[in-house]
Amino acid sequence: MSLKKSTRREVLAVLGAGVGAVLAGCGSTPTTPTATTTGTTTSGGGTSSTGSCAVTPSETEGPYPDKTGMINNSAFFRRDITEGTSGLPLTLTLTIVNVNSSCATVSGANVEIWQCDAAGRYSEYSQPGYDGSGQTFLRGIQTTDPNGQVTFTTIYPGWYAGRATHIHVDVFRSGALVKTTQIAFPESISAAVYATGVYASKGQNSTTNSSDNVFSDGTTNELATVTGNTTSGYTATLTIGIAV
Repeated sequence: MSLKKSTRREVLAVLGAGVGAVLAGCGSTPTTPTATTTGTTTSGGGTSSTGSCAVTPSETEGPYPDKTGMINNSAFFRRDITEGTSGLPLTLTLTIVNVNSSCATVSGANVEIWQCDAAGRYSEYSQPGYDGSGQTFLRGIQTTDPNGQVTFTTIYPGWYAGRATHIHVDVFRSGALVKTTQIAFPESISAAVYATGVYASKGQNSTTNSSDNVFSDGTTNELATVTGNTTSGYTATLTIGIAV
């Protein structure tokens, strides 16, 4: 349902800088911070970064971004965004870093997330077979702490036709939107989730990360690290790199 709105020029640029530094020789020291990426292949249908310093790819906001002005409403600055929505608990911690400052953590940034429920439905919008108008579940904002982190209490996202499992993210700094991206999830974990509880009636998501119209060019810096189980829920973490 979403259309890809950006290229990976930011990532290619920082990767190119890293290659240039290597070719210059072991004794050279870059005069500006260099962003490099190291990755490890996972069994979840993508690649997660470890020890990386890279700009996170920009992605489309999709068809269901907030349209009520939550960023200007203190009521939506909240950790728990569930509003009683059913689903497996997910604790999501995002760390915001500035690639232009050697990936120093960014405090005081506002991070907004939104996602669909277990049935693949979004609040705020009327969709085929469901009217979410006037509802605000699974949306919220938090401000990064001195460690550049925010933690949301939510549910493991469901899915809808044509898209891999994902969560949307906007990052604001000093009132300006500096990053719009999406979080991908390991397919093996999603498959386990979708076989249980409130997710089971909808079945499995046939759109993989590699066939998704957003993630098909890779999930190196967008794939969450997820731990947990289908009994007690999951914990997910991701570092989001911005260049400001």
